[in-house]
Amino acid sequence: MAHTVPSPLLLLWLVCLCCHADGDYTTNCPTPETMVSPRCENVLEDCLSGNLSWTRCYKQHIVSCTPARRGKPGFIFLQVETSNQVEVRPTVDHDVRMPSSALQRAASAEVVKEVKVVKVVVVVVVTVLDSKHFQPPRRKRGRRVGATHTVLGDTVLVVQAGSSPLQNLSEPIIMSFKHNNMVGEGRCVFWEESAQEEGTGSWSSDGCDTNDTGSHFVCRCNHLSFFAVLVNADMTLSKEDAVNLSWITMVGSSLSAFFSTLSLFLYVCLHKRQPERGVGLHMHLTVALLCLHLCFLACSLGARGAGSWPCGALGLLLHWSLLATVTWSALEGFHLYLLLVRVFNIYIRRYLLKLSVVGWGLPTLVSLVCGLLQVYGKFQLQLPDANNQTFTLQICWMSSESTHMKAVILVTSVVFPSLVVLFNSCMLALVVCKLRAGGGWQKKAKGGGGGRLWKDSVSVVALSCLLGLPWGLLSTTYVSLAGIYLFTLLNSLQGVFVFLWSLALTCKSSSDTSSSSGDTSSQKIITTSFNN
Repeated sequence: MAHTVPSPLLLLWLVCLCCHADGDYTTNCPTPETMVSPRCENVLEDCLSGNLSWTRCYKQHIVSCTPARRGKPGFIFLQVETSNQVEVRPTVDHDVRMPSSALQRAASAEVVKEVKVVKVVVVVVVTVLDSKHFQPPRRKRGRRVGATHTVLGDTVLVVQAGSSPLQNLSEPIIMSFKHNNMVGEGRCVFWEESAQEEGTGSWSSDGCDTNDTGSHFVCRCNHLSFFAVLVNADMTLSKEDAVNLSWITMVGSSLSAFFSTLSLFLYVCLHKRQPERGVGLHMHLTVALLCLHLCFLACSLGARGAGSWPCGALGLLLHWSLLATVTWSALEGFHLYLLLVRVFNIYIRRYLLKLSVVGWGLPTLVSLVCGLLQVYGKFQLQLPDANNQTFTLQICWMSSESTHMKAVILVTSVVFPSLVVLFNSCMLALVVCKLRAGGGWQKKAKGGGGGRLWKDSVSVVALSCLLGLPWGLLSTTYVSLAGIYLFTLLNSLQGVFVFLWSLALTCKSSSDTSSSSGDTSSQKIITTSFNN
């Protein structure tokens, strides 16, 4: 008997007959278009072009699509037995671990009509999407709600097992998101659809726990969804801004190193003429500042070719010189405190020697402890350029892979300088009060002493740089890009400001030799204080 080929309509009728025992073939019966599963690479585009929620559409069709034969980068399509667990890496920055209990839950949800046979194989899809597709609802005037945080890497991780939603899992899904240590605090979130507007939603952290290992954000969530990590948006920099800031620091540090050397010569000459403790204190601060800028230039230029050990040694020297500069700035404020607050009974035997033990000993001790913790190494900062390509900045400082890096930076480079700036700010305010009481700025302004008032103001500004108060602008770097530029500019030129102060002291010392009468303003109060 000849073999007859059934027509497509007959096949369609048979499928409907098997799927619907109740005889209703008109409502849910598949059409020829739906019988052919879409290709996986077209699912996102097809769902975005629809009128309904594209996220629900994507979850439903991504597990039933036809994957490409050769595979697609960043897209993993697996058929896994429920007795196994899944450990996959869709990209170099993402890792996903799904326990077998989650697969068993997904399999129990996939039930064949009436028969209720539990499948032993589950389709698992893990991929990444662009965060631009996830939009919050619009306000009445068309503005989007919520822009205080940004998605880490602008990527969203999709984890799906089966077509049914899974929640309240007994064992969490573990996901890892790599970061570059400069993103601030991160928070694991998932996409929650909005009931106000189709295709929109918001990020929620319900059911997810976050752990920062120093190089990765580890998320543990009790459900499957679209996952991401929200980080502080104010911490990001573009490639252009990073290059501009690098040039500012390089040029500014070069100028500071040069003028710090000139300041040392001026202080040596001044110390020979007037061997006073204040001048010796300025010399130590200038040496620390010179070491800081020289080490910064060496760490910036040598980061590309230096190995792990040489780069770690340079990072130790840079950290040590930074701590020494901040410590000697604190000792300058302490010297002001003795002269302007205590005034009497301030003689301390071997005063400068004791200050040197603190000024050089404390940074050395802290740097050695950090060296034993293996904190120092090559620091890398990855930034996007105009073409959305990764741009990497390197410096020998603290290793990006070190688990202690954030704690060390917080204590030694944020908390300690902040305390010094707070104390020295109080000392500067005391100097201003002394100037008002001794010289009387208001009297000078009324009496036409505008030139003297200008000199007093310049002296206070120069004194603030000597006390390290520009480090207080660190807080502005978390507010705006202009704050980052201002902080970088003033601190990279600190050696220039110290030179101007040393030049003013030298000139004032020469003028005091010939005349010392009638001076009740800053030249008498500030200069006399620091040269005692």
